[in-house]
Amino acid sequence: MSTYGSDGLTALGDPTRRAIFERLADGPRAVGELADGLPVSRPAVSQHLKVLKQAGLVTDHAHGTRRLYQLDPAGIEAVRGYFDTFWHHALTAFKAAVEKEER
Repeated sequence: MSTYGSDGLTALGDPTRRAIFERLADGPRAVGELADGLPVSRPAVSQHLKVLKQAGLVTDHAHGTRRLYQLDPAGIEAVRGYFDTFWHHALTAFKAAVEKEER
């Protein structure tokens, strides 16, 4: 069973999607802007954006005749929450190990 956060990780597993995601960190952009400098076509960028949107990492809205894409804070928070779970377990295990050595 996948979680919202792990869906985001799966989507970011592709290097092209990760590059698109990182470009969106600078702010909303249209497909053409995102495709500039990438080794894939605009239709391919659109397909990658579709995957990122389905994973909850990206939203889009109409702006005149263009669609602008931007990061979805809720999706990013879900990925962070996913990692925070592991971080919490790691810190708890580290604390237990230190306390055990002190005895």
